[in-house]
Amino acid sequence: MAGSRLDPIDRKILAELQADGRMTNVELAKRVGISAPPCLRRVRTLEEAGYIRGYHAKVDARELGFEVQVFAMVGLQSQAEADLSAFEQRCRDWPLVRECHMLNGEVDFILKCVAPDLSTFQSFLTEQLTAAENVASVKTSLVIRGAKDEPGVPFDVLEQRLARSA
Repeated sequence: MAGSRLDPIDRKILAELQADGRMTNVELAKRVGISAPPCLRRVRTLEEAGYIRGYHAKVDARELGFEVQVFAMVGLQSQAEADLSAFEQRCRDWPLVRECHMLNGEVDFILKCVAPDLSTFQSFLTEQLTAAENVASVKTSLVIRGAKDEPGVPFDVLEQRLARSA
């Protein structure tokens, strides 16, 4: 199991940073029970190893004027690797697409999109997404409200799993 390669202090560092990435190294060290210099070394090692991929502010899209959130289910004509990669690259280039996930099953990709208003999203949908090469179908669902938006992983579940396997 991947999480077992980390010791309990490393996992605690990750859990604390996931909950609050803005805390100082001194505060982090205090929370995980080690002094500041080794804590900073551990954080740098976790960053270099790819466990920490970045630090982000969680902004309120609606407060910034992005009133529309849509999930788009996209079916492609071809699922050849080159075509899948080309579509993924297009998604990275489209600013309104905030997440892109390849799925198995009836649809090939699900996209999470945001837009300031419905007409902006509709323009994106008709002029870019459905017009894109290799796109066979697009089904959209407008988000009415969100009940949960929790990034990261549930560290308590990881710790329980590790305790059972020990």
